[in-house]
Amino acid sequence: MTSASLPTIIQGGMGAGVSSWTLANAVARTGQMGVVSGTALDLILARRLQVGDPGGHVRRALGHFPIPEIAQRIIDRYFVEGGKSESKPFKPKPVVGMKHSKQLEELLVASNFVEVYLAKEGHSGPVGINYLEKIQVPNLPSMFGAMLAGVSYVLMGAGIPKAIPGILDKLAAKQAVELKIDVQGAQAGEEFTTKFDPVEFCGGEVPDIKRPDFLAIVSSAPLASMLAKKASGKVNGFIIEGPTAGGHNAPPRGKMQLSVEGEPIYGERDVADLEAIHAIGLPFWLAGSYAEPERVVEAKKMGAAGVQVGTAFAFCNESGLDKAIRDQGIQKSINGEAEVFTDPVASPTGFPFKVLEMDQTHSDQATYEARSRICDLGYLRHAYRKENGKVGWRCPSEPIDDYVRKGGSLEDTVGRKCVCNGLMANIHMGQIQQNGDLEKPLITCGDDVAGIARFLKPGKTSYSALDVIEYLLTDIDSRPIIQTRVVADPVV
Repeated sequence: MTSASLPTIIQGGMGAGVSSWTLANAVARTGQMGVVSGTALDLILARRLQVGDPGGHVRRALGHFPIPEIAQRIIDRYFVEGGKSESKPFKPKPVVGMKHSKQLEELLVASNFVEVYLAKEGHSGPVGINYLEKIQVPNLPSMFGAMLAGVSYVLMGAGIPKAIPGILDKLAAKQAVELKIDVQGAQAGEEFTTKFDPVEFCGGEVPDIKRPDFLAIVSSAPLASMLAKKASGKVNGFIIEGPTAGGHNAPPRGKMQLSVEGEPIYGERDVADLEAIHAIGLPFWLAGSYAEPERVVEAKKMGAAGVQVGTAFAFCNESGLDKAIRDQGIQKSINGEAEVFTDPVASPTGFPFKVLEMDQTHSDQATYEARSRICDLGYLRHAYRKENGKVGWRCPSEPIDDYVRKGGSLEDTVGRKCVCNGLMANIHMGQIQQNGDLEKPLITCGDDVAGIARFLKPGKTSYSALDVIEYLLTDIDSRPIIQTRVVADPVV
């Protein structure tokens, strides 16, 4: 990875399905890095097929999956010609656990392949995929699927991804891999792992795949330094994320203190030491309210290769965010009414979680309390050791009696919200629950949402990913944005 080949702009890997292939494809066509979210892609692919696969994109990508019989099994299982009735619930898929069923493993690999394949289709620009270290169990087959499609970068935050670089090395070498899983209550000497074998999955012959570059998403110089020195393989760079960035934030250093409004208070200790990060000698990008041309210039002057931008892209035309939500977010920005609350307890991960306040969404506490608690997706569940030594699963957002019965603390459930179902509703794939209620959105974005109206051109009520990039690079280069080599018409 040479400085000349590095993108100035990395499009953020936002909430499940928001950083969709359509968005990543549009960004990568400009020569900047398009990024797809790797969260819950198995669920998203299954639901896209159930709503009829508009445009036929999923089935087209599955047609290029190197194991055709797996692709056909997935289509046979989930595809609904013309789409399911809006009043009918989505068909469930297997919930992720310590050991994957064959059906789930095939869905994980294929869905990650599909998302990256479509993001790369028709151009030669760079495409990355973003995973959460906190969601550990699906990551091995997911990364393999992305690598089968030729992903250029793997990005990971929301934890300490020390083991991932070495896993990428082994997958590229077609070797079996395993990942240690965090299990609450594990006893001294106990180790729990999840495993994946590319040879077994492919039935003996694995296609040639390349090792993508690995970018760790961190918030401090000490963590960046530790990963550079002690990770299991090569770390190729860092994204330095500040507390104004959307989604999950690193908690403040030291004891958690809250403002009068109930938000975590960040201070001097939470500002990354960029001189120390620069001294590591690896490329880095700055994230969190950097969506201004002068801030891009500032980042480069501080030694960064560029910036990562999320919220600006979340509300552009190509985003996977539901159009009604995008339109309402832009209007709120125009009216000066866009407000984000950094909720210290909403997410079951324990990380502070930024939520856009909007009517008829679960940002409103009364609206959320009217919801029947259910944990039917399970991506953010915690693994815990049962008395018999086996692994169980619990989520602070599940029914309270269930959580407590599994040994969880009652106080852990206070204020917790179902992020999994909320994120699906954000992309117009909310489930109809057994009581007939349609899951409502829980919209996450960064503080920058207040100013997204600046991307609108005169007389327009929406904007494109290209509009954002042109705006950001205004002071970098006065020349027009150069599109990357297009080898096919856009298929978005």
